[in-house]
Amino acid sequence: MGRLLDFFFWKLLLILVITVGIAYLFFQKWYLPAILTFIVLFVLAYRLLGQQRKLVKEVLDFSEAVRYRDFTRRFVIRRPKSVEGKLFLAFNDINEVYKRISMDKEIQHQYLNKVLNMLDSAIIFYQEDTGKVMWINDAFKRLFRTPHIGNIRGLMKRNPELYEKTIHMKLGKQQVESVSLAMGKMKLLMHGSTFSTQDGAFRIVVYQNISEAIDETETKAWHKLLRVLTHEIMNSIAPISSLAETLHARLEQGKGGEEDIEDLKVGIYTIKRRSEGLLQFAKSYRLINKVDQPNFVEIPLRMLFESVYQLLEPTLLQKNIDLDIILKDTRLVLRADVNLVEQALINLLLNAMEAVKDCAQPYISIAGLKREDHVVIKIQDNGRGMSPDIQEQIFTPFFTTKKSGSGVGLTLSKQIMLLHKGNLFVESEEREGSTFTLQF
Repeated sequence: MGRLLDFFFWKLLLILVITVGIAYLFFQKWYLPAILTFIVLFVLAYRLLGQQRKLVKEVLDFSEAVRYRDFTRRFVIRRPKSVEGKLFLAFNDINEVYKRISMDKEIQHQYLNKVLNMLDSAIIFYQEDTGKVMWINDAFKRLFRTPHIGNIRGLMKRNPELYEKTIHMKLGKQQVESVSLAMGKMKLLMHGSTFSTQDGAFRIVVYQNISEAIDETETKAWHKLLRVLTHEIMNSIAPISSLAETLHARLEQGKGGEEDIEDLKVGIYTIKRRSEGLLQFAKSYRLINKVDQPNFVEIPLRMLFESVYQLLEPTLLQKNIDLDIILKDTRLVLRADVNLVEQALINLLLNAMEAVKDCAQPYISIAGLKREDHVVIKIQDNGRGMSPDIQEQIFTPFFTTKKSGSGVGLTLSKQIMLLHKGNLFVESEEREGSTFTLQF
């Protein structure tokens, strides 16, 4: 750029000197040399203006190409050391840089497009103020049977229900909605977010069909529950049926001796006891389905742990079990339903007490901590532990490894945690103890 300015400076200086010379010649009345010098000046000025006009035209052509993103043009460099040659070299360099940037962007676009089209989730990307649809992926086309959509309002004609739920959804939060589609009622997990650029505000909405996953999960849960119910009911009904048949045969014989009457009493009492067992089983089933919606309040973990400990202290002392309360941050607060969480902790601690009953030095710990933005409670014991098979089934209703257990406690605890939008996990190894984690 400096050399270009020097070039024009010296040419202008030369023209200025010649102009002064012409004035001097006319002043001395040397008209012929003055006229010849003027002609030379005119030719120089014309050539200089011609070069400038040509360079300006090339700069305007280049700016027009940049505006329309046309980087295919190559400027022919005839004289590399001339001003024109250096300018054309700079233009070619700029073109190369923009071509590389454009190619990189195109590769990224193709890569992103390929990845998003491989997803099972339907995605739509549109401009908020105009509703213009910028992009939809293949999953969106398949799920909603929409090969093309130019504007989000076009969705209103195809599926008004889906359009309304898309437009009025809460951004930044996942929500489950039921939508009627051509293939029937479908549950969709929807999530939307928005962002702004210099071109305006845009919204991305993701739809995930969870109907099949829910149906599959429900089916597995029902199969597992039916297996347990069948097992429990058959274990009670089969002996009752057999015993009733035996008693009926005795009555048919009609002997009526003292020994027969005594047998009848014992048999009827046994039937009564097993019937009560079935009633108790039914009550346990009703208990699982009767967990109320939680009443959320702020609970200091220290007070929650102390309350549970005071309740279980006599049993712990009687069984000589050490219980440690570990709470590094005594100001830690949990937002939950006091009664429900206490019930879950009591169930887990009672199970831990059962697990350590055969240990030489029975030990249980309950710890509270904060992990990222979640409050976590851990109950750990040094008991007999569990095999992987048992761990898979312990949260199934009525499954128990205890002779006198109902198989309801852990199911209730799990349900209580799910009501708190949390979860209950177990980690265990045989003869190494178990750890139950309540994540809120």
